[in-house]
Amino acid sequence: MGKRQQDNLKLLEEEKKYAFGEAFDLVEKFKAPKFDETVNVAFRLGIDPRQADQQVRGATLLPNGTGKKVKILVFAKGDKAKEAEEAGADYVGGDEFIEKIQKESWMDFDKVIASPDMMAVVSKVARVLGPRGLMPNPKTGTVTPNLAKAIEQERKGKIEFRAEKSGIVHAVIGKKSFGATRLKENFLALLEALLKLKPSTSKGAYIRSATVAPAMSPGVSLDAAQLSSGAVLREEGN
Repeated sequence: MGKRQQDNLKLLEEEKKYAFGEAFDLVEKFKAPKFDETVNVAFRLGIDPRQADQQVRGATLLPNGTGKKVKILVFAKGDKAKEAEEAGADYVGGDEFIEKIQKESWMDFDKVIASPDMMAVVSKVARVLGPRGLMPNPKTGTVTPNLAKAIEQERKGKIEFRAEKSGIVHAVIGKKSFGATRLKENFLALLEALLKLKPSTSKGAYIRSATVAPAMSPGVSLDAAQLSSGAVLREEGN
């Protein structure tokens, strides 16, 4: 372990669950490496994703974006293809991109959007896109007739999230250079979206634990009770 990591660990109190504001102030104090770290969050939810009525999946727009420029592939034809091109999509087309993915293992894109009439085409590469979290889905707004709006949201910093089999949701909320205030705003947007998706059949505390961590720095555990109750949203005026 390097000196930077050791110094950062000294800032943490062992076993402590930090209040919302404290946690992000601490993240801001961590010494950074020579690059701008991505800041990640992980929520362990009180759900059983194996049950159809307890799956949690959605998307939200981060008010301060993710700090990452995304490459967008849009499956569309005709007027919809023209709409996507004018909206600034990086790649627009149909079968030619399906063939490129299948034959060349081409994956030079971060997001995939499709008009509804193109889903039969896109389904040909579902086994490739699905495991990578790239398969377009109406629930996340990536299958839509309004391609311009979908592209705009992706550019502004829309993120998608989904609970894994263990009930954990991982997401990116920005870069370390954002500072505590902007990271908190992004975190609250994600938290609000998660709370709205709480399954009615979920028992006990909905958020069992939560951690925020820059990519190369320690994880900071948050007070899950404060988050699960929604108290932090009320305190911050959301």
